[in-house]
Amino acid sequence: MGSMGGSRHLKRLAAPWFYPILRKEYKWVVKPSPGPHSLETSVPLILVLRDMLKIALTSREAIKIINEGAIKIDGVVRKNYKFPVGLMDVVEITRTGEIYRVIPYPTVYMKLHPIERQEAGIKPLRIENKTTVKGGHIQLNLYGGYNVLVRVSDPRKADEDLYNTMDTVVITVPEKKIVEHIPFEEGSLAIIIGGKNVGRVGRVVKITKGMRRHRTIVSLEDPSGHVFQTTADKIFVIGKDKPVISLPKEVLGR
Repeated sequence: MGSMGGSRHLKRLAAPWFYPILRKEYKWVVKPSPGPHSLETSVPLILVLRDMLKIALTSREAIKIINEGAIKIDGVVRKNYKFPVGLMDVVEITRTGEIYRVIPYPTVYMKLHPIERQEAGIKPLRIENKTTVKGGHIQLNLYGGYNVLVRVSDPRKADEDLYNTMDTVVITVPEKKIVEHIPFEEGSLAIIIGGKNVGRVGRVVKITKGMRRHRTIVSLEDPSGHVFQTTADKIFVIGKDKPVISLPKEVLGR
């Protein structure tokens, strides 16, 4: 590739459809660095400041703010303007104290939702898969590239392994300590993270298991009583009785 359109930039038409950019305005778009989120599920930090939060008018301004260490993601200062920002990440502007969570949102795919400081220290993450590591302990591989080790006192006792793929664990950030476990089961609350129903919230009413995640059909009932369906790969459990994170009123249907 080798040209400007190679490894560091994306031609604007090749950028993921949800990038918050005016396609006619910018010919080249910054490509996110390799990091916790994939290219298909994240936006580079520079776009968060310039195009989503609009706290910088230009790329240069955005890079200056980032270089000054004024932005934290999940409680950690990030100075790389290409750092990938994705769903459930907590974005803090340290100089103003403003804190946002990246949430799935209808039609635009991701939106920055203002949150209170007491919520900034937690993050719900879906369990993508799990492996047994040395000593019989369990490593949970979580959505967005996080890994958490669950220590078990006796690997022969299955009752210490409470976690299944597709469940959600709520972790503290940046410490990565599990504080809550929400099973993927009928009755749980979930938000849709992809497809035409992105951003909708509903209670799981039925799970029709398929061979794979994208073949497992999940029926949900939204707050208005409408039942809709999606596949399990687009489901992200966020609570038992109520969501563990705050969400916009319009998404919750009230």
